[in-house]
Formats: sequence, C-alpha cells, structure tokens
Amino acid sequence: MKYDIIVVGGGHAGCEAANASAKQGFKTALITSNINNIADMPCNPSIGGTAKGIVVREIDALGGLMGRIADISHLQIKMLNSGKGPAVKSLRAQGDKVTYPKNMVNALREIETLDIIEAMVENLIVEDETIKGIITANGDKYLCDALILTTGTYLKSKILVGSTSKAEGPHGEESSKHLSDELKKLGFNILRLKTGTPQRLDPNTVDYSVLTEELGDDVPWTFSFDNPPSYDIEKQRKCYLVYTNEETHRIIRENLTKSAMYGGYAEGIGPRYCPSIEDKVVRFSDKERHQLFLEPESNFYPDLYLQGFSTSMPIDVQEKMVHSLKGLENVKILKYAYAIEYDAIDPLQMKPSLESKIIKNLYTAGQINGTSGYEEAAGQGLIAGINAGLNLKGKDPLILKRNESYIGVLIDDLVTKGTKEPYRLLTSRAEYRLILRHDNADLRLRQYGYEVGLISEEQIKRLNKKKSDIETLTEELKNIKVSKNNLNESLKEIFEDTLNNGYTLYNLLKRPEVKIEYLVEYLNNKYTKEVLDIVEIAIKYEGYIAKTNREVEKLLKLEDKKIPKDIDYDKVMNIASEARQKLKLVRPETIAQATRISGVNPADISILSVYLKKNYSKDTNHE
Repeated sequence: MKYDIIVVGGGHAGCEAANASAKQGFKTALITSNINNIADMPCNPSIGGTAKGIVVREIDALGGLMGRIADISHLQIKMLNSGKGPAVKSLRAQGDKVTYPKNMVNALREIETLDIIEAMVENLIVEDETIKGIITANGDKYLCDALILTTGTYLKSKILVGSTSKAEGPHGEESSKHLSDELKKLGFNILRLKTGTPQRLDPNTVDYSVLTEELGDDVPWTFSFDNPPSYDIEKQRKCYLVYTNEETHRIIRENLTKSAMYGGYAEGIGPRYCPSIEDKVVRFSDKERHQLFLEPESNFYPDLYLQGFSTSMPIDVQEKMVHSLKGLENVKILKYAYAIEYDAIDPLQMKPSLESKIIKNLYTAGQINGTSGYEEAAGQGLIAGINAGLNLKGKDPLILKRNESYIGVLIDDLVTKGTKEPYRLLTSRAEYRLILRHDNADLRLRQYGYEVGLISEEQIKRLNKKKSDIETLTEELKNIKVSKNNLNESLKEIFEDTLNNGYTLYNLLKRPEVKIEYLVEYLNNKYTKEVLDIVEIAIKYEGYIAKTNREVEKLLKLEDKKIPKDIDYDKVMNIASEARQKLKLVRPETIAQATRISGVNPADISILSVYLKKNYSKDTNHE
C-alpha cells in the first residue's frame, strides 16, 4: 500500500500531524498500535495550563484540532493567572478522558483522505538516505513519500514501581521493541528519558469537608476562535486542593532508596519542571508542604487524579504516603502511581521544519523529540504535518519565529539548544511573551493556517472583520473626548473633580484604574468582548509592547542573515573550539539561530558574521 504521508503514532502529535497532512489533500495513513488509544490522556486529565493554554490557542489559529475538541470535551475550565498581566494568562480545562478521545477520533474519521490503521511499526524503509516507508511487526510494508514519527512514550518503554520493572507502555500495553534500535543504526542519537503519573483514587472515600474547593470560572471560555461556548457553567465539575505535610515528607525521606529514581533502578532522566513528589521533597527540603489537586478524570468512571503526587515508590509505601494526606486518610487507591522510561532522539538532529537532518522526508514530533505534555506534542505534530505537505508540494517550510508563537519558541529551543530531560514549555522561555498572548493567537497565526490550506475562507473573513473592528475601535477611542460634565458613574468614582479638561477615551484607558467596559457607552459602534479586550491590552501596555517590537526588529534583522548550508566551519578562523563544535553539530540556518546556541558567544558571532560577509555576501544577504 502506498500513501503520500504516513504518521506513526496516534497520540496528540499524531492526531494533529494526520489532520494537517490530510487536510492539505494528501493521502495519509495514521498507523497506531491500538486504535482505542488514539488521543489518549495516559497522565494528566487536563488540556492547557500556563503557556500550554496559549499553545492550544495557536494550534486552533493554525487550523489544528486540539482546541476545538477540548471545548466540547471538558469537565471544567478556567483562566489561570487572571489576576496577573496579560502575558501570563492561559486557559486550562479538565478534559474528560472518555469524551476527548472519542471526539478526536470522530473528527479524524470525517477526513476523506485519511486512513486509520492498527499495527505496530518496528522498522523503516530507507533508500539513498531518503524515507520510503515502514515495516510493521508482522512484516507488512507501507510505502510513502514522507513519514512523521510521533511514537510518544512507546519506544522501548518500561514501567517502574520501586525495584520492579515491566517492559510495557502506558495501560500495560506492548511497547515498540525495535524501532529505536533501527533509528540508532541510521545515525540518530538516542536519549533515555523518564516521566511519571500519580495515583487514581475512589471519590467516595475522600473526606471533602477538610479540603478546599477549586471551581471553574463563572464566565464562559473557549480555546477555539470559531465556536461559541457549548457547556453549562453551573454544571462544571469541582476540583479540590490537598497539601502534603511533615508526615508525608518523613515517609518519603525514610523510603527514598526504595523509589526507582533514588534506588538506582531508573536509567532515564526525569523532567525538572514536573518532578516526582520524592524529587520535590529532596530538592525543596525547606518547603513545609507541597500543593496537590484532586481532579476528576471523566463523567463515565469515578477515578480522581492526584495531581502533583507522581512517584515510583513501591505500592506499600504509596499507601502510607497517600493516607498521610489530610482528607485522604481512608481513601481507596484505585490505581497506583508509576514512572515510565522510554527512548527519544536528540532533537539537535532535526531541522526547524522538524525534518530530520539525517534522513530526507522523515519528520518527528512529540515526546520522541524530548518534550513532555500533550500541548507541546500537538503543536509539533501540527507543524510536522504542515511541513511534510509543503515539502511534497516543493514549497518552503513553515518556520514560526520566536516572536510569532510559543510553538516557534518550543521548536527553536529543541533544534537549537537540544534537551537532556523531558522539555516543558514555560512562559519564561519566551522572551517576547508580552506579544505572544492568549487573546491574539489568531491575529498572529491564522493567516499562515489559511495559506497552507487548513483555514477556510469563512474563517479568514471573520479574522479580517476582527482586524477591522480593532482598528475602528482604536480610532474611536482616540477621537472621542469626555470631560467632568459628561462622566458616567464609573468614571465619576475614579476622577471626582480631578478631570478638569477634556480627555480622549484613549488617554483615559491608559490609566490602570480605568477599564474599557467603563467607556463602552460613549462609543458609536458595538464590539465583541474579544475586540474590547485586545484593544484595552494594546493601549494599557502600549509602551511595553513598543519596546518589545523594537527588540523583535533586531531579531528579524539577524533572522534575515542566512547561513549557507555548505559552510565549512573549520575554515572560520579564530572562533572558540566549543563554538565551532556546536555550530557544526546544530548547523544553524540563520545568524539569529546561531546566537541562541549554548557555547556560542557574541565574539564568535562577530567573527562568523565577518566571515560570511567576506565570502558569501552576494548570496546570503550579508551586505
């Protein structure tokens, strides 16, 4: 069987890659070891979170599926950091672990050019350093022009509980035993990584009277820019706050050597920013307690997820740990926590397009690239699917810059800096986060989605209407004045007798105590809350945004300075030996990317720039 594009793996990366490929018109196959696990959430039952929620908005803006599916599949939704600045606000939804995969599968099955095949992929067909297809565990061959690997945690995966280990994937399923060995033979550097998941508890055995409720927001939210909210605010499921205590920490400290991590039973490196509870207790020994959450997993089964309590301790120790928590003294544990380690590849061997530097037309996305998290995986899968299609069309890849999206930050970090541990996206990783906000993802990215064929004419018309409304509202605010004679009640409470002269609404809105909702009655036109919010942010943070844009201009000038693919770094005299080594390894495509490589210093960049100007100025825009 021959396909244009084959996607291996049915997780969040695979779903987005298959959708992006097939929606571009390519005959696509999604091959997964278990069709019932497509879009599975083996760990956290949430979509979104700090930074991650913005990624979901970006996926939707580009034409991906995650946001739209999350909107019709959640149990609770809220805006995180709502009391902080706009740069760090992000949506987080408690997903239903039954409904979300079901809705995703339904969306994929609606695509005429997509086939879903159940099989375990164990080898690749490569000719002349170009991908030609895959071979399944039972010997079946599927040919293709481009391949996207999104294998998640299934490459030689091993479940760890204390000193015991089992060679299996999440849910006790069979792992891929040979594919990572084949990748190694082809020249890929293989990493061994580790992550984990906490216990699932019986909700009927929890003492809720001593716990703090965590409710969903009382205003409607959506990840998608296209669909209105479809849930009942009043029927959102509750979460609950739980805290560790000194007894919990004592049990952990006394049993550290029994955990897979501290007992020396684990090979893989775990995530720094989502550590196990034993790692938290050791690393943050000064903390008297750590915050945990009890979260519902589904409306179709009872399990509660103990967020923040992942561990690889033996079962008997887990019993003591869980029962030491206030409110959980008599709780029944339905599923015990475990760690899982698995093979991944060194992302430095990938291009910014997520195409391999080793095998032509081979793309990778998700945890195989060293990341953690459903959202990071989905964002990569979408870009890999888009670029595999653009490649087959003979077009340039879509490379999102760091000033354009969190997805761009994520991929650039991976292919430029690499990772030795499961990578997690954080707002602090984005130096231009003030312009990479929840509210403006469509303004930043929807045009790209339209150009690659994932966004419809109707969607782009709505975007253009929104842009027009933003411009019109901004002009209204600049042209309409108010004085103390025509202040409404909200403004009177703020200014009283201090507003002696006439002020434009624009200037009033710059004041921190003035909200745009106070000014709506003065306007000549009606605007959506979305448009009002965007304009309010743009005006209140005008100076900071202008400063950020000046920094972006400097970045873009460096992004325009391309580095020839055939450059011989051994001929660039006087750069430091570490810089030469790193440049040869990463092979950056632009001077901007070169500046972000660890070990490449400003002096090395200056020498490289002079070399390029002298030897390549006519060809590489270095004049």
